[in-house]
Amino acid sequence: MFIIKRSLVVSLGILLIIAIMMNGCSNNRLAAEGDTVLVHYTGTLEDGTEFDSSRDREPLEFTLGAGQVITGFENAVYGMKEGQTKTVTIPEEEAYGPYRDDLLIEVDHEDLPEEVIPEVGTIITISYSNGMSLNVPIVEVTETTVILDTNPPLAGKDLTFEITLVDIS
Repeated sequence: MFIIKRSLVVSLGILLIIAIMMNGCSNNRLAAEGDTVLVHYTGTLEDGTEFDSSRDREPLEFTLGAGQVITGFENAVYGMKEGQTKTVTIPEEEAYGPYRDDLLIEVDHEDLPEEVIPEVGTIITISYSNGMSLNVPIVEVTETTVILDTNPPLAGKDLTFEITLVDIS
């Protein structure tokens, strides 16, 4: 009877040690608020066009809850485990927002820098008083004015991302 109990205790002890070792060898922690994460991603549009990917460069690093990436992307990473890959479609409201006509700016030709040729597709850099700048395209040209589009390039679009969580710290 003593031998049976002893071998049962030894077997249970071995199982416990194996379980502890397996949990220690892989990080089963879920990504949560305040964690700094590294992710690889590929972003595509509805028609399958790839607009960005980190696969050929370093993973993207950001802190969950710090507002460093678009809301839908950040929300997709919450609850992921290291090594996990998932694909999510982020509606425009959780990405770059809807396309807004009020972000089209009409500028007289005479107010353009001398070196700018007013043609559709020409990119102009707008500098703000706070030191920030924004590259915007000319989207329309008339005899006396140009229309600049200050919307984010992906505004008004649902975005699909394949996200792989590389590391949680």
